[in-house]
Amino acid sequence: MPPTSHDPDQLLTQLEAAKNRIDSAHSSLVTKLLAQLSTLQLDDPHQLIRFHECLLFLRAFPHAPSLIPRIENLLHTFHLRIEKLRAAHADMSLFDDFDTSGIAGTTMQDALSFDVAHWLLRRIPRNRISRNPEIAWNDYWEDYPSERARGTIWPRFIPLLEEDADVEANIPWQRWLDSARGRENPLPWLIQRFEQLPLPARQRAELYDSLRLPIRWRLENLKLSRTRNFTRPRRFYFHTAPLIQRSEVSLSRELAQPAPKFEKLSLAAGESVMHAIRDVMVVRYRELYGTTLGDPHTVLRADLGRGVVMHFWGLPPSRRLPLRAYLAGYTLKNGVPINYVEAIGLCEWIEVGFNTFYTYRQGETAWIYAQTLRCLRALTAANCISIYPYQIGQNNDEAIDSGAFWFYRKLGFRPGRADLQKLCEKEEKKIAANREYKTPARILKRLAEAHMFYEVARADVEMAIPVSSMIGKGTTSSRAVHATNCSPALAAEGHPGPWDTFSTRNLGLQINRRMARDFNGDSQKIRQASTAAVTRALKINPRRWTQTQIQSLDNWSLILALIPNLTSWTPVEKSQLIKLIRAKSAPNEITYLDHTQHHARLRAELLRLGS
Repeated sequence: MPPTSHDPDQLLTQLEAAKNRIDSAHSSLVTKLLAQLSTLQLDDPHQLIRFHECLLFLRAFPHAPSLIPRIENLLHTFHLRIEKLRAAHADMSLFDDFDTSGIAGTTMQDALSFDVAHWLLRRIPRNRISRNPEIAWNDYWEDYPSERARGTIWPRFIPLLEEDADVEANIPWQRWLDSARGRENPLPWLIQRFEQLPLPARQRAELYDSLRLPIRWRLENLKLSRTRNFTRPRRFYFHTAPLIQRSEVSLSRELAQPAPKFEKLSLAAGESVMHAIRDVMVVRYRELYGTTLGDPHTVLRADLGRGVVMHFWGLPPSRRLPLRAYLAGYTLKNGVPINYVEAIGLCEWIEVGFNTFYTYRQGETAWIYAQTLRCLRALTAANCISIYPYQIGQNNDEAIDSGAFWFYRKLGFRPGRADLQKLCEKEEKKIAANREYKTPARILKRLAEAHMFYEVARADVEMAIPVSSMIGKGTTSSRAVHATNCSPALAAEGHPGPWDTFSTRNLGLQINRRMARDFNGDSQKIRQASTAAVTRALKINPRRWTQTQIQSLDNWSLILALIPNLTSWTPVEKSQLIKLIRAKSAPNEITYLDHTQHHARLRAELLRLGS
């Protein structure tokens, strides 16, 4: 099956069609198409982007060993094609779209958070000539809200600036900054000033973020570019049979498989993973709480087969959420990063966010998603998995266009509202009666108004070493562990579950209404009163507690103060509750999550208050 044209567009169309069709004929065609396209200078940015995405897909899902050297060589030299395009004065804005950013040789610009800006400054090498990364001043000076923030914040490290900023118009901000920084480049100078502020890390970050400082950086041929941020796997997996389609994936069957084997990474290896995921996210204009602030002490690795390796980690105690436990992760396919995930849970319920990057969405996404849930089930022992409305289309046109609702529905998820369940069943009847029927966007938007749920029945078996004992140990040697083995069974179709209407937001709103009603809107007063009441009810003496444990007590007291009969709980229930509160700041949050799963009375109160 030789290439049928010398036209680049037609060659690319053939490559796009052949890249995920695995058989000897198409494998041969891919080899010939790559050979032909590699000799062409693609002068159209659209063509270059299409070629780039095909190369990345084939690097993740290769047909044969012989393709790897050719693909990697094309990717390692791809920046030269971009440089020629720029020299020809092509429209480079096409490389800045959300799904096409991060290609080697291009330039990026974003208002990064303090933690990411600080990390990027160390991640990208600098020399005497280059100021990479740098502040995009022209875009910054014209932003009025940023000017107000400058007038409030910069006087903290530029003496007497308030003499000008508080009363004058047309302030020469650049002159003030240049006079203060001397010969130091502006961005590292500013970052260092924020680091030196005598404030907690979160407050320093909040101050910096309020400046909305646009940072520009050139990717050149850096490894962190999307083009080159793959690694060599321990062993390649080459596809010799058709890729697994969604219709072939049974979520219940995959979750019934033996639990994955997790490897606890050393601190150095964990730090490497955290650098890698930040690389992955920053070149895609994405920031996720858990990828920016992940704890390298807690990283676990799981090899799921078919070239798929997943990493999972938690948050450091000082940056954890007040109530829910948090895990983040990402997937490598033959060493290529193809998605990221976050899971936020309480008791046996977890909300899961899953995003496969656009380039790889034709590559066994359903099977890989099933492996993600298999890992999360083993780590958290959750038996109620929910999907955010955003994931299925709420204020997310991309999810509507891709029919994300049906992706999850066909895997066994159900809508969390009775009216939406009826609407879903009505649509399913239309689809069954007419194969050509497609659910209109307006219906998909309605279906995306609430969470979707997948419930399983837990049947745990004993573990030789609990996963919770592994995360956060920070050992320098690799250790392996078998996690919980679960045998799932889908809950009755259409029947509501206990977590359908629960939200920690509901808890927060209840607390705030109480604050407005009983404490005149004073957050300090409600915190002090709640902590004092709960400390008395549980007979707690927190003198030897750490600062993060005290913070956990402060947060949990806001909830527990809403329980009228807390003082009448049994001594065992109170003791378990104290252990749960203190476990929030344990080396890993899985221990804390386990405590929430074994306190039946607290679970009942949370559901009552938060539903």
